[in-house]
Amino acid sequence: MHHARQHAETRTRERRQRLAHEAARLMAEGGFRDYHQAKLKAAQRLGIHDDASLPRNREIEQALREYQRLFAGESRQQALSLRRQAALRALEFFAGFSPRLVGAVLDGTADTHSPVCLQLHTDDADAVPRYLHEHQIPAEARSRHLRLDRERSGDFPVWIFSAGDLGFDLTVLPYDALRQAPLSGVDERPMVRASMAQLQRLLAEHDITGYRP
Repeated sequence: MHHARQHAETRTRERRQRLAHEAARLMAEGGFRDYHQAKLKAAQRLGIHDDASLPRNREIEQALREYQRLFAGESRQQALSLRRQAALRALEFFAGFSPRLVGAVLDGTADTHSPVCLQLHTDDADAVPRYLHEHQIPAEARSRHLRLDRERSGDFPVWIFSAGDLGFDLTVLPYDALRQAPLSGVDERPMVRASMAQLQRLLAEHDITGYRP
């Protein structure tokens, strides 16, 4: 009985790993941005339908990093560097909204499909679209559901636009969200985010560690 249970647990673990790696491949090659969508598509492709075999978002993120390290190479590094430089300019441009960089460009998993994701902070709902309009930046309005903390969640305005062949994704949050980042959909902890000064430090450190005399 114990042996059968052990065997079943091993099989489930193996299926979770296969699903995590297939979901990571879909995110790296297929342009999937959402962990949940990639996970369901991977399960459909592999014909695995039991919930116990579905990997956690954190497992997919780890598999994605591994995939990028093995297969993406120089082109991904160039895409990441390009987007981090663009993020720096965007943080300066939106300085009046206490902007923070979040997502793949910050955590290093960005590729050629990744937009630059910023969180802007203001209690004036019209301030961001007004600012975009004043600077003649056509943007598409969307919304995003986020958990601000364990008790509060809601749908928040999102503005999507392109500049210089790069996509930008702006989530507009109330000003008090600046005190603590919204919770991540990956691990339910406050999102990792960076101010302009923090991104400048990150870029400087990357230049130093990337330098080979």
